[in-house]
Amino acid sequence: MGHSKAEKTETHKRVVKIASKRLRESGLAGVGIAELMKDAGRTVGGFYKHFDSRDDLVAQAISSAFGTWKRQMDAAASGGPPFSYARLIDDYLSEAHRNNPGTGCPYSALAGELARSGKRTRALVTEQIRKDIQLIAGLLPGKDKRAARSNAILTFSALIGAMALARAVSDEALYREILDTVGEFLRSVALQRQRLWIHPPHNCPICKSAPNP
Repeated sequence: MGHSKAEKTETHKRVVKIASKRLRESGLAGVGIAELMKDAGRTVGGFYKHFDSRDDLVAQAISSAFGTWKRQMDAAASGGPPFSYARLIDDYLSEAHRNNPGTGCPYSALAGELARSGKRTRALVTEQIRKDIQLIAGLLPGKDKRAARSNAILTFSALIGAMALARAVSDEALYREILDTVGEFLRSVALQRQRLWIHPPHNCPICKSAPNP
């Protein structure tokens, strides 16, 4: 690979990385091309050497922010820190995540803006949401896949909604209450499934009156 091609590849990656952070901090309409290229150490005229359009940049920038949970799972499988449903909730609903949207989840950072994004971006978001729901379902105990998927959708929606609300309010006590309350509720859902998995209602007299997991 020649120097110029290698440099172009590195510049492309740098622009996408900067755009990904800025978009999550300022919104899809809050980042100008000229400012972005300046931050990357390039002129605005070089933008179209890397991207077909602004929508192309947005799609790549948003896509680069995906996959955090999958990377954590892969790291755990390779001997890294364990990754569980409880850890996913704790990390997501943390104060650090709330105060640093530029390095966090693009869903809660951009919320309704993604619904008004370009066709390509929405397609990427749709596919990633499918993957994330499946990943969460796989972290839940029990063999009932339908119930796990339902709880995964509930979890996913609650996490994003809670974080979006926590960032919207300026009262520290209130945003902490939002994060703590949703976290406690989601952990109780997982605990309920675990109890029913260990003591199936049809085998355990204590659980006979409990609903199926």
